[in-house]
Amino acid sequence: MEPNTRLRALRESRPSTSIPGAAMSRAELAEAVNAELWQSTGRRYALDAHTIARYERGAVRWPNAAYRSALRKVLGATDGGLGFRPTPRGPATGHDELGELEVHLPAPARAGWPEVEQVRNATTVLARSENLFGGGVTCHAAVSQLRATAELLSVPTSNAVRSAMAEAVGNMAGVVAFTAFDVGDHKAAKKCFQFALRCANDAGSWPLRSNVLAEMARTAAHGRRFDDALSLVELAQVRSDRLTATAQAMTGMLRARALAHLGRQAEAADEITRADDWMTRSDPAVDPPWLCYYDKAEHQGSTGCVLAVLAEALRDPLPAAARLAEAVKSAGDAYPRSRTFSRTRLATLLMKLGDPVEASTIGRVAVREAAQFRSERIRHELSALAAASRTRPTGSTVELRQMIEALPRRS
Repeated sequence: MEPNTRLRALRESRPSTSIPGAAMSRAELAEAVNAELWQSTGRRYALDAHTIARYERGAVRWPNAAYRSALRKVLGATDGGLGFRPTPRGPATGHDELGELEVHLPAPARAGWPEVEQVRNATTVLARSENLFGGGVTCHAAVSQLRATAELLSVPTSNAVRSAMAEAVGNMAGVVAFTAFDVGDHKAAKKCFQFALRCANDAGSWPLRSNVLAEMARTAAHGRRFDDALSLVELAQVRSDRLTATAQAMTGMLRARALAHLGRQAEAADEITRADDWMTRSDPAVDPPWLCYYDKAEHQGSTGCVLAVLAEALRDPLPAAARLAEAVKSAGDAYPRSRTFSRTRLATLLMKLGDPVEASTIGRVAVREAAQFRSERIRHELSALAAASRTRPTGSTVELRQMIEALPRRS
């Protein structure tokens, strides 16, 4: 596959519209093309940075006529100057046959409860895929789905349907944000989280607002911005009277995680106790759909992760290890990635504070499981395990580290 260096050079010769002194990004070029097509055709297109990357890699040598036309106008070049050339006719591959397929459906004249249910069902499908395979498989389709679904927010409807639609679209935006977070696209995740938060506010949905802020706290903690994580989760706990027991347990766990990383160990331990108490009162029948993942296994794994932080200070891995082991044992078939997270964290904990041979055995299983996911977060956890294994140099830990390093990058 021959890279399209002409297209890349033209893009990089244009200035970024958002970062002074930087070159135009692929996302900015895609946005400019979509804007040009909207202005010239009155139709919405969904070109994105990933497709621009395919053009630049040479995976697509002859985009469809609409995209070529808009790229010519935006970049001021001919098809040849853009590095495009017609694809010879012949047996088509999947990419060549579909090309830059676009389906343009008009929004309904009026939205009702069936449209709300369609959005909810689509969100369930996206979330299920993300949980089973990681964000990488789902992310592209999820972004396109959200972009199309968001148009329903401007369709005439009743006040009751409008609120329900805003909540449903906001929930979808939160799922899409998490797929982007899982593959390491934090800029896209932030944009989707902000949109989800606006939808929650428009819907007057305190539970959704809380959940979005909690997920934002997760991303902040992942980036080691623990002060920000604490602020976000405490915002998520505002109007806790509107939250179910499950939501109280989940946000309490996140607050404990931030406190533990900030060195506030006693407060973190107290927060886990409160979260445990809330979890005993959890009733899935009254939980909103976005909390379906937070079951007892998830709570054990998440609080075990917090206790693993405290374990390093106390030099006692047993409480954390017990919870992580229980999470591995009880994780449902719909959440294999959660099981792998818990297994990897258990291996890391034991590598630091327990038996390195046992840790290596558990870690090897986690590595084999991780191969099915396209998830930068999984890779991040495995990197932590590899780093811990370097402090315990034995034959088994060296083998484990080699297995981790040999994993292909799939996100």
